Amino acid sequence: MPGHPNETTREDAGRHDGTGHSNCGPTYREVTHTPGLEPVAPQWCHVTVLHSGPVEEVSDEEIRAITGRVRERCAEVRPFELALDRPVVGNVALECPGRPGAPARRLWEITARAGREVLGDRYPLLPAAYYPHLSVAYAGRQAAHADRTALKALLSDIPAGPVSFHVDRLHLVAQSHDGRQITWRPVTTVLLGES
Repeated sequence: MPGHPNETTREDAGRHDGTGHSNCGPTYREVTHTPGLEPVAPQWCHVTVLHSGPVEEVSDEEIRAITGRVRERCAEVRPFELALDRPVVGNVALECPGRPGAPARRLWEITARAGREVLGDRYPLLPAAYYPHLSVAYAGRQAAHADRTALKALLSDIPAGPVSFHVDRLHLVAQSHDGRQITWRPVTTVLLGES
C-alpha cells in the first residue's frame, strides 16, 4: 500500500454529508490501528466526490463560479440513500465501498464538469474514475509494514454489516492532508433537489 504525499491543501469539491456514522467508530479499531495504517478519526469520516486544485491556487472568484455551477446542476438531482459496505483492503486505504454508484457518480460528473469549465485542465481529475467509498484508515508513511493478508483476515472476523445514510447535500471544503490524516474547513454547502 503506497503512502500519501507530504502535506497538500486542496479544494474538495463535494463531500457527502455523512460524517460520524458507525463505520468510523470502535468497531474497526483493531484493524485501523495496525502497523502501516493511519486511522480516520470519526469527525473526519467522509465520502469524497472530487478533489480540485490546491486552495491557495484557486481564486475566490473561481470558487464562486464552480459553486454556482454545482449548485445549479445539483438542483436537478434528487437526494438518495447511499449504503456503505464493510471495509475492504484498497490500494491506499481500508475502504467501505458505497452503492448505488450511479447517483453518487452523477455528483462526481457535476463537480468535475464545473471544475473543468472554470479551471480548465490546470488540475487532474482526482479520482479520474469515480466510485463512492468511505476510508476508515489510510496507508501511512510506514505502509510497507501493512500486511494485506492479515488485514483481510481481521476484517473477516468483524461482525458488522453495511450502514446507510441519506445524501441530500454536498459540502465544498478546503482540505488538508499531512500524510497522516485528512482534515478540512467548510467553504459552502450545496443542497440536492433545490429546483
